[in-house]
Amino acid sequence: MHDSYRHKGLRRQLIEELQKKGITNEAVLNAMNTLPRHFFLEKAFEEWAYADKAFPIGSEQTISQPYTVAYMTSLLAIEKKQKVLEIGTGSGYQAGILSLLGARVYTVERQEELFLKTKDFLKALNLPNIRCFFRDGSVGLPEFEPYDRIIVTAAAASVPEALKEQLAVGGILVIPVGGEEGQIMHKITRLSETEYDTKNYEKFRFVPFLSGVNKRGK
Repeated sequence: MHDSYRHKGLRRQLIEELQKKGITNEAVLNAMNTLPRHFFLEKAFEEWAYADKAFPIGSEQTISQPYTVAYMTSLLAIEKKQKVLEIGTGSGYQAGILSLLGARVYTVERQEELFLKTKDFLKALNLPNIRCFFRDGSVGLPEFEPYDRIIVTAAAASVPEALKEQLAVGGILVIPVGGEEGQIMHKITRLSETEYDTKNYEKFRFVPFLSGVNKRGK
């Protein structure tokens, strides 16, 4: 894997574009300027790795548009050493950004082929504090709860109760909610054992949030 001067220059241009689109969180922008996005894409897409676009990564999944990654990560307001649950590992790029922000990342993927590929890839990158799990994301990862932050990178028809319940008090869940026509980004803060505050933000478009797991070869 090679990160050339050209790649670094393209990354800086992407960061400038994200700033123009309203991303102001310096820690998030620095992490995205540090982590080579082209490492997470097939060779065929490398030329466009720093365009602000989503791309296919196999298993009917995509690597999210950089603006979407920056937007969601900014809403999470990550602090160092926080425990973060990611639903939808995908390419591993979002997990990598969370890791560079100092989070302890627990990431769940339901597509076994993608899980195996990304788990090995993240290990090869030597990114700290990322643990990968092949699980049904709709039930979260209860054995390591509570989480300071939870991020869902797929479109949910409604917010899974299991994820809300796995949030620590004071914790934040960021999740896109809606149907095929697009989803509204939700930021849900747990105020107490029984109370939650929900704020709605911009409209996005994600692949569907599916329950169950998809084993390789089936």
